[in-house]
Amino acid sequence: MENGYKILWTDHALKELADTYEYLKIHFSERELKRLSTELHNTLNLISRNPFLFPLSENKKVRKVVIRKFNTMYYREKQNHIEILSFFSNRQNPNKRKI
Repeated sequence: MENGYKILWTDHALKELADTYEYLKIHFSERELKRLSTELHNTLNLISRNPFLFPLSENKKVRKVVIRKFNTMYYREKQNHIEILSFFSNRQNPNKRKI
């Protein structure tokens, strides 16, 4: 992201993101994939410019942001970058969340 914090994804978060896109490809239209991509891009842009914009999660060291009501992204600020920890599908049991 230009003029902001660098965004880094954990392997776990990337896998969750890939699983989400795969699910959407199977069960929804290309339009939904584009909506998610646009919303994700806009959210990452906001986070890179102001990582403290979104509320703290239950963890208190990790922030969360809801992406299109079906996904919650968890991240934390670390020195000079943002680390995306999870891209959790809200359709799942909350006990499956790994942050």
